[in-house]
Amino acid sequence: MRLFYALGMIPAAQVLPLHTLVTPTPDGIASRILAKTSGGNITLFAFDAGQGLTEHTSPFDAMVMVLEGALSLTIGGVVMRAEPGSIVRMPADVPHAVEATESARMLLLMLREK
Repeated sequence: MRLFYALGMIPAAQVLPLHTLVTPTPDGIASRILAKTSGGNITLFAFDAGQGLTEHTSPFDAMVMVLEGALSLTIGGVVMRAEPGSIVRMPADVPHAVEATESARMLLLMLREK
């Protein structure tokens, strides 16, 4: 697995196609932080099929929005399939993992408490 992070947040006041903001990598994961504030951040991910994020926890709630492809999400031991147009909340401090069952893109919104 190769993990690639694109540099820089997106410019203000421009209409940008999401699929152009991160370039998928063969056998890897690419990501780009689109916005970051003290209240949270928004990150765009592109996963090649079979790639994912191993089980971990976060001290913040997070929202996954699937844009393309399909993801298998495991949250607190429960496995679910998420497809384009779906949104899933991953609660703080609950173990979760993400696996792309096919090439996929998702937005991840981290919601921090101030």
